[in-house]
Amino acid sequence: MKRHALIFLSLISIANSQWANLWPNGAPGAKPQPAGTETLGEKGRLSDIELPQFQAYLPEKSKSTGAAALIFPGGGYGLLAADHEGHDYAKWLVERGIAGIVVKYRVSQDPSRGYQFPVPFLDARRAIRTVRAHANEWGIDPNKIGVMGSSAGGHLASLCATRFADSFKEEGGDAIDHESCKPDFAILIYPVISMSAALSHKGSRLNLLGKDPDDASVEKYSTDKAVTKDTPPVFLVTTADDPIDCRNSLEFATACKKQGVPVSLHLFETGGHGYGLKGKGDLAAWPQLLEQWLARKFKAR
Repeated sequence: MKRHALIFLSLISIANSQWANLWPNGAPGAKPQPAGTETLGEKGRLSDIELPQFQAYLPEKSKSTGAAALIFPGGGYGLLAADHEGHDYAKWLVERGIAGIVVKYRVSQDPSRGYQFPVPFLDARRAIRTVRAHANEWGIDPNKIGVMGSSAGGHLASLCATRFADSFKEEGGDAIDHESCKPDFAILIYPVISMSAALSHKGSRLNLLGKDPDDASVEKYSTDKAVTKDTPPVFLVTTADDPIDCRNSLEFATACKKQGVPVSLHLFETGGHGYGLKGKGDLAAWPQLLEQWLARKFKAR
């Protein structure tokens, strides 16, 4: 009876959706944090994540396309802008018949917490596998599960889209870990892509790879270097005046082109960074461009 109650809770309306643990028996890769570690700041910003969790927003069955997107908020791998780069995206997707699953992955600006690579990647991979494992219960097609990330969350989403074949000793503890973690599409919003000193966002690189990463790690986790013919279709949006150099997105799109990966790149003249769904001027059109891209792929059943 208890299991059926949990399934019921996962299907409730978005107004009542709840955080659920990604690893009920403890998350691997870093030591557990004391209760009360996690903080909630202005505009829904989360930091010093205590438990990696997800929150599922599911569309009405009559409107469902069967598709789902795992959403990774940005924040330089130091915090999570969970409202405008998380919950707002999920609500927008649900209105269009696509499940939005906001992922609270482990990040901190305190290196002593041990949240450097691969910890955020472990959480992201687990989230994809979790949705795939529960696809039937949640009305999701297991072949229509993608990733969506902004800024550093875009880097995490691009890792999922390129390095899904990697393996880690921390994985394999239960049946969920044996599900595929390869996404079927990727939506990258003003993403960090490169880990090179010349192009990367300094804070993202520092929090993910540490103060002095070796050349091999920089190369390996610059995701434009990891695109292959097996990378799923990609939607990219950025601006020329983004303080995170727009060449991050351009290099990724170029790599997709070379590998024959379908890619839709949108470069706007102005708009800066961190705008979420609320770009101004010409940039205000980007959500409609994404809606059109998604509609071509996923039609209501």
